[in-house]
Amino acid sequence: MKKAMIFAAGLGTRLRPLTDRIPKALVPINGKPMLQIVIEQLKQQGIQEIIINVHYLGEQIINFIQQNNQFGIKIEISDERDLILETGGGLLKAKSFFTESNEPFLVCNTDIYTNINLQHFLAKHQENKSLATLAVRNRNSSRYLLFDDEQVLFGWENAKTHTFKIPRKSPRQYFIDNDGIEKLIEHPLHEFAFSGYHIIEPEIFKHCNRNGAFSMTDWYLDLCPNHLIKSYIHNDDIWIDIGSQEKLAEAEKIML
Repeated sequence: MKKAMIFAAGLGTRLRPLTDRIPKALVPINGKPMLQIVIEQLKQQGIQEIIINVHYLGEQIINFIQQNNQFGIKIEISDERDLILETGGGLLKAKSFFTESNEPFLVCNTDIYTNINLQHFLAKHQENKSLATLAVRNRNSSRYLLFDDEQVLFGWENAKTHTFKIPRKSPRQYFIDNDGIEKLIEHPLHEFAFSGYHIIEPEIFKHCNRNGAFSMTDWYLDLCPNHLIKSYIHNDDIWIDIGSQEKLAEAEKIML
C-alpha cells in the first residue's frame, strides 16, 4: 500500500478561535501542525504518495506543503476551494490519483491523532477480501456503524435520534426447536464508532451513483447490500479526535 488521501478540507469550527486565521489541518500539537504529524506517520509506515483535499484557507495548506518540499514524497492537492465536497465527494474527485494501479489505498482524517499500525490494518484488509475495511473502536459516539458477528457492515445508527439505516439484509435461516417448531435465527448487530481511517480497493470507483457533496458513510451504505465492507477493530491503539481545544490538550499530553 503506497498511496493515501488525507482529508484536510474541514472548517474547524469547534476549534475556534484557533481556526479563525489558520485551517484546522495547520493547528499545531506541541508546535507541529496536525497535517505534518499525519504525513510523517504515513511516510514512516510506507506511504509514498499522498493527495490532500483543501477548502477553507486552502492556500495556506498548499504553501505549507511547498515550503516543506513535500516532505520528501509525492504530494498532490485536490482543490475544493470553490465547493467543499465532504468525504465521499472529496474521494470521488481524487479518483484519478488512485485508479492508475490496482493496489488498495488508505484514506484518513487530518484531525485524528492515532498510533494505528498500518501494516496490521492492511493485513486485516487483505484477509477480509473486502471492497473496503473500516477502522473502528468500542467508544461512546452519537453515531455508530453496525456490523454482524463476522464484522460485515450492515448499517448505521444515530444514537441521539434513535434512527437506523440497515440496507444489508441477513439471509433468513431457521432451526427446529425442541418442540418441533420452526424458528427464525436472529443475527444480532454490534455498534462500533468509526475511527476515520479506511483501506479501500480502487474498484470502489466503479460503484458510485452519487455526485457532488456526499459522505463516505452514505457511499458505504449504498454499497453494503451487494458488496463486502468489513471492520478492523483497534481498541488498544491511541486514538483522539481533535475536534475541540480540550482534545487538543489531551493529544499534546500524550505526545509528550
